[in-house]
Amino acid sequence: MGYVAVTGGQEAIEQADQLSKYYRTNDITTLLDPHMIEKQMRLLIDRIMGEGGLYAPEYAAIALKQAEGDPLEATFLLRAYRSTLPRHFYSKPMDTASMRVIRRISASFKDIPGGQMLGPTNDYTHRLLQFGLRKEDEEALSQFVTDYGLIEEGDNVQITFPKVVDLLREQGLVANTKDNMEEEIPYDITRKKLTFPTSRSARLQTLARGETGAMTSLAYSSMRGFGVIHPTVGELRVGYTEAHIPYPFGDDEEDSIYIGEVMMTEVESINSFANNEDDDDVQFAIGYGLTLGQNEVKGIAMSVLDRSLETTGDAPAHDEEFVLTHIDSVESYGFVSHLKLPHYITFQSKLDRIRQAQHKRKAEEGAETNAKTT
Repeated sequence: MGYVAVTGGQEAIEQADQLSKYYRTNDITTLLDPHMIEKQMRLLIDRIMGEGGLYAPEYAAIALKQAEGDPLEATFLLRAYRSTLPRHFYSKPMDTASMRVIRRISASFKDIPGGQMLGPTNDYTHRLLQFGLRKEDEEALSQFVTDYGLIEEGDNVQITFPKVVDLLREQGLVANTKDNMEEEIPYDITRKKLTFPTSRSARLQTLARGETGAMTSLAYSSMRGFGVIHPTVGELRVGYTEAHIPYPFGDDEEDSIYIGEVMMTEVESINSFANNEDDDDVQFAIGYGLTLGQNEVKGIAMSVLDRSLETTGDAPAHDEEFVLTHIDSVESYGFVSHLKLPHYITFQSKLDRIRQAQHKRKAEEGAETNAKTT
């Protein structure tokens, strides 16, 4: 939605803003520091960055604090800020095969090269409310961090693994291999209007910053039978991938400058097999998901929807326009939220028509009654 402003009493609007600040700061003992939010709510920060389309943990924490914990509003703020930033470079394609992995699992194979790496996750613990968090002791936590002895990020320990799906590709078991994909300049959805039918690069970009809940819901609908996609996770990996930009004064296209690392979640899901159109071999089809930060459910949902949109079907999850239009958090949030703005004229028009219809009906009933009595 484009319009979020409303014309009205300026003083009332300013007071409403001040009242929001009062509700956020009234009756508190400690002010939340954005650094605390960034570190202790990292999964929420990752989700906001992914949906906002901007890798900036500190700014995501500020947006979350400003929005009083509302992830949709925080995403709106972050994406609005991103739209004001100049774009100086397009980065080189990022090589996720060389990702510095902190978590890496496969639901398709028990034994994979390098082994399963559980990493930071709550997947294997009981969902029990920890009441001890009400009175955490800072000294005890600091001692825990020291005793745990985790290798720090700055220690230059590179943990990389070969990709599981690449092993299937080498055996000719995957249909959409890298070799038969046409090279193309990616469609930039931040610079061009999304039109339908669209390219796969545009679909993947839209999915990458889609709203986690909406994507999960649509992927779930497909797996429940309102669609034909029900995959197995070939590999899910979370880690840091190097980002490079072209060297601005170099002649060689290979010259680049390392600008840092970006945490990402990548999912390659293995779907039902079918005949390859090129050589009629029976092969697997792969669904792909990639999002900023650690957001595994969204990565899996993205891989399901990626495959769904490549597959013909009548279910909502196979409808490109339906999926890509309705998963955008800012677009849907703005459109639903705009119902709070004044609609006095349109509603008055509806009210007038209802009254006219009622008056007409009463007049017709009166005329019919008079005709019967005479």
